[in-house]
Amino acid sequence: MSEAIRDIVVVGGGTAGWMTAAALAQTVGTRRYSITLVESEQIGTVGVGEATIPMILLFNKVLGLDEDVFIRETNATFKLGIEFVDWRRLGHSYFHPFGLYGADMDGVGFQHFWLRWARESGDRNHDGFNAETLAAATGRFMRTPPAPNLPKINYAFQFDAALYAAFLRRYAEARGVVRVEGKIAGVERDGESGQVSRLVLDDGRTIGGDFFVDCSGFRGLLIEETMGAGYDDWSRWLPCNRAAAVPCERAGELTPYTRATAREAGWQWRIPLQHRSGNGYVFCDAFIGEDEAVRLLGERLDGAALADAKILKFTAGRRRKSWIGNVLAIGLSSGFLEPLESTSIHLIQAAIAKLLTLFPKTGFDPFVVDKFNREMALEYEQVRDFIIAHYKVGERDDTPFWRWCRDMVPPDSLAQRLEVFRARGEVLIDQKELFKETNWFAILVGQGLVPDGHHAVADAISSEELRSRMGRIRAAINERVAGMPPHDLYLEKAGLLGAAARAGRRVPA
Repeated sequence: MSEAIRDIVVVGGGTAGWMTAAALAQTVGTRRYSITLVESEQIGTVGVGEATIPMILLFNKVLGLDEDVFIRETNATFKLGIEFVDWRRLGHSYFHPFGLYGADMDGVGFQHFWLRWARESGDRNHDGFNAETLAAATGRFMRTPPAPNLPKINYAFQFDAALYAAFLRRYAEARGVVRVEGKIAGVERDGESGQVSRLVLDDGRTIGGDFFVDCSGFRGLLIEETMGAGYDDWSRWLPCNRAAAVPCERAGELTPYTRATAREAGWQWRIPLQHRSGNGYVFCDAFIGEDEAVRLLGERLDGAALADAKILKFTAGRRRKSWIGNVLAIGLSSGFLEPLESTSIHLIQAAIAKLLTLFPKTGFDPFVVDKFNREMALEYEQVRDFIIAHYKVGERDDTPFWRWCRDMVPPDSLAQRLEVFRARGEVLIDQKELFKETNWFAILVGQGLVPDGHHAVADAISSEELRSRMGRIRAAINERVAGMPPHDLYLEKAGLLGAAARAGRRVPA
């Protein structure tokens, strides 16, 4: 019989480390387990401002967080989706909303009825059939109560990553997590099993444990440097390998969405927070130099820069194994897919959820470990394909970078999905996938890939009935959005402004 697991050590803080520690403290608890987090103030974290997707609401619910307190403590704003500017072609923009389009009718997705309606009417604008898109376009937001025949407004958050980690640290420490300040100088392994037995800090202290969670960032101190997991390099599909990041003064109204603007050698993000805006240029250094990218980013900010630009270097891909022996990697130590669809925190959350489901009470069952590794590999691959589609599908060929994207041979899994969508207007997803039919519809149609066909069920009603249904749906959505207040006003009236915003100050992270 394997010995019971008692001592859990989380290596690294930041978003991944403190999310993991907080979730473990809330679920398995610190009565039966000791949970220690080791981090060093000498080692900075990557977080430069985070945009999330709606799954974070589930994580907050598991922790039992008061959403209003969370928003105030992290200077958060609400997020209804992502605006994509200049991706399909220069001068064109579209919106990827979190909510559904229209309503499923007669057992099939709304997009099939829209495709038929668009061909018959000649109107190819689908924005009016999504409440989140219309609300974002007019800068409106509210958390909606349940309503008959109307889906809720789906949202996520945009928040300060450093404040979020500090918020979760307070939460975790209040529930018994012990934080150790120190830089790890060495890792000791058991000579017989090969498992990690203890960490050696640079001042000579040692920290032993039964189970180690590696949240050490790109370095992968335990999963890679110690356990030799290996890395699958996906840069042949996702060539961007640098990001220049800088905060700037808040300018204008707070938009309830993130903006991604395609640039000459990658793309630029804009994340509006209550007290400032987060900005970054994600690029490939084979097509533009770091100094030039920083210069261009600085010229394109909405307000004055609040710090010098920070350069982050990465290679898109994932560890071949995220769990080896008694070491499990979460966050950047497990892999990194560029932040285009704000999936970094979701992939942390997904790994935490799988860990909690498969939590090893005694020993490390190879079957359980293999299951975790298979599921996380699939999670990364499915998100990877969705992100690649943004680059591969479109009309831009005005720079060497975009011509490279045009000529790229996509993974077979993505190529098959694009063919199915082109023919049938659907991608035949697995229900466990993060991105659903409506997400693929928004991106692929936004990028200019309009299907040739639609589901046969959408032909079963008359043209008059189709026009009537579409008109009723669009009118109901317009009415709902018209009743929403401006996003800024909603934050203020709901008492959600953080201290910096209330004081009217613009401060850096």
